[in-house]
Amino acid sequence: MAEKLKVTIDREECTSCQVCWESCPDVFEESPEDGLSRITEAYRSENDEGEGLLPEDLESCVEEAAEGCPVEIIRYEILE
Repeated sequence: MAEKLKVTIDREECTSCQVCWESCPDVFEESPEDGLSRITEAYRSENDEGEGLLPEDLESCVEEAAEGCPVEIIRYEILE
């Protein structure tokens, strides 16, 4: 079975700093409704803007976004 990467964002704590969607636009984007970060529709889990499942090859991109987040609200883990 191929490995997948599970990503979560605590949207309530987001400060809209833009770091995640600028460093990893394939996975993160600004929500036009509230201006907060969310997972792009392509990778969202069951329409949950704060959770996504994506291919492991995007790990470095997600890691960069998580490390750059000033409020540390991005979490990720590899699922097997």
